[in-house]
Amino acid sequence: MTVTSDREATRLSTAPEPVAPAPARRQSFLAPWRRAWRQLTSMRTALLLLFLLALASVPGSFLPQRGLNPVAVKQYFAEHSTLAPVLDRVYAFDVFAAPWFAAVYLLLFVSLVGCLSSRLRLHAKALTTAPPAVPRVLSRMPSAERWETDAEAGAVLEQVRTVLRRGRWRVVVRSDGGHEDADALSAEKGYLRESGNLLFHISLVVLLVGIAMGGLLGFQGTVLVKEGDGFANTVLAYDDIKPGRRFDPSRLVPFSFELDDFQATYGDDGKALTFLAQIRYAAGPADGQRPYALRVNHPLVVDGAKTYLLGHGYAPKVLVVDREGNELSQTVACLPQGPTFLSTCTIKVPDAAGEQLAFEGVFTPTTVQDPVNGQVASVYPAPENPALTVLGYRGDLGIDDGRAASVYNLEDRTRLTPIGDGRTPQKLSPGQTWDLPGGGSLTFVETTEWATFQVTQDPGKVVALVAGIGMVVGLCLSLSVRRRRVWLRLSPAGADRPPGRTVVEIAGLARTNSEAFAGEFARLVDRVRSTAPPRTPSEEPA
Repeated sequence: MTVTSDREATRLSTAPEPVAPAPARRQSFLAPWRRAWRQLTSMRTALLLLFLLALASVPGSFLPQRGLNPVAVKQYFAEHSTLAPVLDRVYAFDVFAAPWFAAVYLLLFVSLVGCLSSRLRLHAKALTTAPPAVPRVLSRMPSAERWETDAEAGAVLEQVRTVLRRGRWRVVVRSDGGHEDADALSAEKGYLRESGNLLFHISLVVLLVGIAMGGLLGFQGTVLVKEGDGFANTVLAYDDIKPGRRFDPSRLVPFSFELDDFQATYGDDGKALTFLAQIRYAAGPADGQRPYALRVNHPLVVDGAKTYLLGHGYAPKVLVVDREGNELSQTVACLPQGPTFLSTCTIKVPDAAGEQLAFEGVFTPTTVQDPVNGQVASVYPAPENPALTVLGYRGDLGIDDGRAASVYNLEDRTRLTPIGDGRTPQKLSPGQTWDLPGGGSLTFVETTEWATFQVTQDPGKVVALVAGIGMVVGLCLSLSVRRRRVWLRLSPAGADRPPGRTVVEIAGLARTNSEAFAGEFARLVDRVRSTAPPRTPSEEPA
């Protein structure tokens, strides 16, 4: 690199020089597109898009997401019947699959790639270019020293070069064209600062690639499993799935598990303390079952597929007897509606003799009842005093005509008639039976629980892990390494001085953390002084 000014020698940034405005000329068709590309690939735009991406992720942190907890989304709709549909129109419950989130994501990716391409070229050029020549006036540098010595210039130059190279400086020895018969040395150190900065941003791009791989090739499914039931990892077994656009169902890991027991503990204030799902799983169709204690943040991992514990609730077991004495046993999953786990329940009996039966009500794990109006509530989430309070119906459930229907509520009551007066719910404790008017009975047998599980397969997780490590390493380098330069000039003393004397000029420059560099520069000067001791005034001839 040819240095034409002291300013070029003291520039420590690899950022491109500002381009002077070109003379007015005829605008081409591509000129607006070039300007838009330069604006998009600027670091300012990349930072703005990164901020927008973080801002766009905020709704996903405080609103329930369908991909993570569909039960919580349904509960939010029930509690906010007016606001929830409005939020759903702007993808507030599917933030990370929203078109506007994808737009910000893609723009950030393009901006980072374009910005990094130019910075990589400049950094590669800086790594292959020799340190700049010595500035004409070293005394203008922030750190500078000058003295005269009787030491030989060649010995001093070799000693300084050895010291700097041991300290991993890039050193170039050249003649100083601006000073006759002078030897000069330029040294530079701290390229890892920019390397770390680039590594951080490259890793950020790789992280985005890993996330994109997960979105395209990954799979995510949620399933509710009751105690005593099992699950096999097939698409049809899930309650809700979110496959990637390029996901192949044949890539699902063929594992299965059974939920033996779910346990939850609570504090005196009703806050949950621990969750534990005791399961038995088989890694393949021909493999035997093995026990596993599935807890929060301790997923089951089988050949890259991870099974997480998401939520839980109660599933009362009931026994229905129809008019002809046929016994029909069911375990019904009830949906919790609050921290005390008061849960809504719907029991459908399509196989009863004669008219079909349905029951709707609430399950309360720790039940209290208002003595005045008879309304029940739950005061604690643990099943210390469980009760099932329901209303009954007879008629046509509308499930024989092929229409889709929810198992969690009665969507159409027009073809149903109430059992009894239709206004007074029946409260049942475990073991109690309600003899239905018109024949039949409903018995609350016992209380069991259910748990929701999420199974994910993400081929981009390894890429994201490597990118995360690269980001940490790059950030550490960019924060700890300092870019600095040192120059040394050895020139003969003036004509008015005795022959054999050498003028030593040494200067240094650091762009950041000048206090730390001042100590480093002082130690370097002391090493040079030990090789070329300065003359004292007493050594001058009278």
